[in-house]
Amino acid sequence: MNNTKYVFVTGGVTSSLGKGIIAASLAKLLQERGYSVTIQKLDPYINIDPGTLNPYEHGECYVTDDGAETDLDLGHYERFLNIPTSQANNVTTGRIYQSVINKERKGEFLGKTVQVIPHITDEIKHRIKLLGNTGEFDIVITEIGGTVGDIESLPYIEAVRQLQWELSEDNAIVIHLTLVPYLAAAGELKTKPTQHSVKMLMQSGIGPDILVCRSEHEISEDIKKKLALFCNVKQQDVIQSLDAETIYDVPNLMFDEGLDNVVLKKLNLPADKQPDLKEWNCFVKKYKNPKQEIEIGLIGKYVELHDSYKSITEAFIHAGSTHETKINVRWIHSEELEVGSVEKQLKGVDGILVAPGFGERGIEGKIDAVKYARENNIPFLGICLGMQMAVIEFARNVLGLKDANSTEMNEETPNPVINLMEEQKEITNMGGTMRLGAWDCELVKDSKTYNAYKNSLISERHRHRYEFNSDYKEQIEAAGMLATGVNPKTGLVEVVEIPSHPWFVGVQYHPEYKSTVLNPHPLFLSFIEASIKYSKK
Repeated sequence: MNNTKYVFVTGGVTSSLGKGIIAASLAKLLQERGYSVTIQKLDPYINIDPGTLNPYEHGECYVTDDGAETDLDLGHYERFLNIPTSQANNVTTGRIYQSVINKERKGEFLGKTVQVIPHITDEIKHRIKLLGNTGEFDIVITEIGGTVGDIESLPYIEAVRQLQWELSEDNAIVIHLTLVPYLAAAGELKTKPTQHSVKMLMQSGIGPDILVCRSEHEISEDIKKKLALFCNVKQQDVIQSLDAETIYDVPNLMFDEGLDNVVLKKLNLPADKQPDLKEWNCFVKKYKNPKQEIEIGLIGKYVELHDSYKSITEAFIHAGSTHETKINVRWIHSEELEVGSVEKQLKGVDGILVAPGFGERGIEGKIDAVKYARENNIPFLGICLGMQMAVIEFARNVLGLKDANSTEMNEETPNPVINLMEEQKEITNMGGTMRLGAWDCELVKDSKTYNAYKNSLISERHRHRYEFNSDYKEQIEAAGMLATGVNPKTGLVEVVEIPSHPWFVGVQYHPEYKSTVLNPHPLFLSFIEASIKYSKK
């Protein structure tokens, strides 16, 4: 018999309260108590996945080992829990409806009228229970995107109501995250928004088992009592979540508030073992008490929204903590490099990272940044498009192929050093058709990348259509840029380096996706180490 327990995290009053961080923090505490835990995100938008969304819409698109293009919250789940997620961990309304419509087209509903209830809600319940049915997890935490009352969220809330009824009360509980705002004019915290939010949840047939209240000010026992009375929960089940200095403080704050204890009690699970956060707190202590600072220039096309590069900035934090170094990011828009002085905008940085992206906007600025890093011996890391720009820059300015380009930017370029992959040439659909997920890469011994990984065979996650054109490999290598990482099956170039440069690495994959709190990514560790050395010069 499957004994998996389910915890649902809903949100009220406003978005961006941090459901993902609360879910990840609770999961971390339960994991440290010896339970096997995973988290999934239900997103109410109609896109099949975030793969075709502009980063300005939703922040970065996170990619799993099995090639799912997912919400950035899955990045938080992996960074906190140090375990990989999968296709099953992110579900969208688009995917739900697509699946139901496909079944209807095949005649699987035996001529019945297809409706939101039961067909859509049944599909949602099926997706929620997929992870639980594997037998791998004691507890599945499900975060429901959006806020209670949104039209888009209604089928998810109804599915949760049905599941609670089907699974019995100690097998499925609801945590409702809400806001208790402080009104300066009145000089007090206000509970009414939370009351209204819970009322709306209860109108959908769900009563919260636990209230987690975000606030800027301490929530007194009197206010907790009032919230408990009006929201139909016990006073000990009202948990305050004060604004934290960093997201990495939240597991400790939730532990102090006893959230994990309350959850285990509700789920009728033993709470004998206390969470061991020693390693976690060692990371937090180093992160908060750096011995030095460096500045990294991050060159991107979406820098106005920092969430577009969430995994990169988190990977900086993980590597920085290991080196007891604070990493200040200088956000530089690649389009601005095209019109301003590159030297002026990059002067004083200790390392340069050219970020991933798509399309021709801001490309020449990225190429200028690569040139500046190469010529001034500044540690350089190019990721995905950043690696491709490094190849183009080298071909133009070292090989003398002035018109070298990628066919993504110029289909007619006479020197396509970056070219569309053969299997991509017939593809017309944009969604989910890139090279996605984990692929192997074989590293050349004694290369910078090999020395970082201390391994000759690695596996990293990809998200791209265009590749290094191997027709130019011999020419480029003869001029001093080496292909030090190659896919063993396809022979495609994954890593380029310039050995004569102190630290110059371009990777076709996305190392940032695999960096976690307890396992900082080796390439970021090496890049930051090189940047620290450079800063001391």
